[in-house]
Amino acid sequence: MRRRHLLYLGGGATLALATHGCTQGNSKSTSNTPDTSENPGKITIGFWPVASGLPLFVADKKGYFKEAGLNVEVAQFASPNQVAEALIAGRLQGTGNGVASGVLGLSEITSPGLFKIIAANPSNVDYKLDQVVVGKNSPIKSVADLKNKKFATGPGAQNLAIAQAILAAAGVEKPEIQQLEIRQHVAAIESGQIDAAYTLEPTGTVGDMKGITRILENGVVSKYILGDPKAPWFGGAAVLSTQFLQTYPKSTQSYIQAYRRAIADIKNQPDAVRQYLVGYTAISGDLVQKVPLITYTMYDEFTAEDINYFQKFFDFMTDKKVFSKKVDVSNLLYKNS
Repeated sequence: MRRRHLLYLGGGATLALATHGCTQGNSKSTSNTPDTSENPGKITIGFWPVASGLPLFVADKKGYFKEAGLNVEVAQFASPNQVAEALIAGRLQGTGNGVASGVLGLSEITSPGLFKIIAANPSNVDYKLDQVVVGKNSPIKSVADLKNKKFATGPGAQNLAIAQAILAAAGVEKPEIQQLEIRQHVAAIESGQIDAAYTLEPTGTVGDMKGITRILENGVVSKYILGDPKAPWFGGAAVLSTQFLQTYPKSTQSYIQAYRRAIADIKNQPDAVRQYLVGYTAISGDLVQKVPLITYTMYDEFTAEDINYFQKFFDFMTDKKVFSKKVDVSNLLYKNS
């Protein structure tokens, strides 16, 4: 059932363990008793190569983990599903930001108590990530105009549920929705295969730079699912495994401090840190300076309102049968011991 849960959210997860031989520094330790020697060895952190993973890239490239006395290795995976499978298998001690919260929610259902969230990446109409795009010269002026149009979303149950909910909230009944890899959305609109797509940055920016598509609306999850275009949609998160947290509490604090330092750099010097997208993602050239950057919320910065909106999204996932049961967000947040 574990594989079935992960594959249900999106394809390709079965390749994770075979193609990524990530070594877990503390994989031989099965005890949750804190190790007074605090020698975790190599700490392997999985990431999906998207812009929202920036804090991990900054901390790695600027040497913040090394300065904290930690031997952190970052490991790239082709999808959030693969990251989650490796985390469940004990091959990772954690993940960077950008790993889909829906995938993490399924992982919690599959392996209760597997991880704790140390930081999440909210987006909305201002911090752009999720969007609907159409052809540059399309007459479509609003999501409501998508009635009887060919609409696409990314693969997996989460993307399909979100796309259906967005269209339903805009009054579009019985929509025709195709599931295509996000990287195919711009080309599919150009060829006429589809008229519009629910997608994620940098798709909108890439399509605009090429003169093929335009962004119809940003922050669509916040507006149509959470009910407020400025509401935070916590669509991704960075986590540490509970085993690592319990076995190496001092190293955990050092890791979190280094990660917090990277997030501070992004908030205080956004243009200066854009360069760290290169090499970790496919973003390069002019796109580096143009792709929107989102914001980040550390575990101890969550307000009651933040948690409520995060929970509202998870409850949506439960209502749409993507989750088989309710997942309590507050229990997933890391808490200082």
